[in-house]
Amino acid sequence: MDVAQHIALIDELCFRPFPAEHGPSGAGFSGPGHHVAVLRADPVLRDGDPGDRAVTVDQYEKERDALHEVLSARWGAADLWNLQTVLLRGAEEEIPEPWARLAAGAGVAWLWEVEGTGRWVAVAVSDRDPDDAVQLLAVIAETAPP
Repeated sequence: MDVAQHIALIDELCFRPFPAEHGPSGAGFSGPGHHVAVLRADPVLRDGDPGDRAVTVDQYEKERDALHEVLSARWGAADLWNLQTVLLRGAEEEIPEPWARLAAGAGVAWLWEVEGTGRWVAVAVSDRDPDDAVQLLAVIAETAPP
């Protein structure tokens, strides 16, 4: 998939109704008030070279930042959101989905409030757990992040 296809999917999810129940969707998974699209995923490389994983993470971060450029031109500048603070707060308070899951997998995300839709969009690289696949994610939610 390329950046134009990622943008088209994000646009679609900004207007797609949210399901009543949690479950898989054609793009990833969805639940009440949110969609999480897996834009790209690299297979888990449990016995692979950590350098290969680092190259994949770097590539996905470049794609995340390319999405940032396009979406910022459309929706305005976005700050890089530190998800470590959300992860730490999760030990003391309940963090709503999809933000808790995003913080568990990714270190930072670009974040926008999409005017006219009542939705929030974040793009991030999920790479915290070396036993999980590296993923480029787009999160679309109706609730503001914590």
